[in-house]
Amino acid sequence: MSILTTNTIILNATVADKFEAIRLAGQLLVDAGHVPAAYVDKMIEREQVSSTYLGGGLAMPHGTNDSKSLIQSTGISVVVLANEVDFGGEAARLVIGLAAVGDEHLELLSSLAVLVSDEDDMERILNASSKEELLRIFEEGME
Repeated sequence: MSILTTNTIILNATVADKFEAIRLAGQLLVDAGHVPAAYVDKMIEREQVSSTYLGGGLAMPHGTNDSKSLIQSTGISVVVLANEVDFGGEAARLVIGLAAVGDEHLELLSSLAVLVSDEDDMERILNASSKEELLRIFEEGME
């Protein structure tokens, strides 16, 4: 099972708030078999404790520490928002849902952070015209 596929990507999503964006990102992880539905609730719970906004228009919601046992396989989901959504006083346009087994989240977080911290790459991600194009950007950037 791949960490990211076209099935775990949504482009130009319209959401009412950050919780709807998190549920969307979480549901993609559920549908791909990475996590059970209960993990999505843990992603919401985690956001209520502390914002998962990382800067530069990126939020990276994930479950609470006690939800690690729910994760069946490592995966990410990518939701590019049509409009900015408030994440704890910051505006996000890119939401990356994260579920990682064991310590894999550290390596995954670091390669994702490098990719999205590059302004050109972030611009390419936000303007990707297809799921396949977005998948290629992530595959190239996370090698």
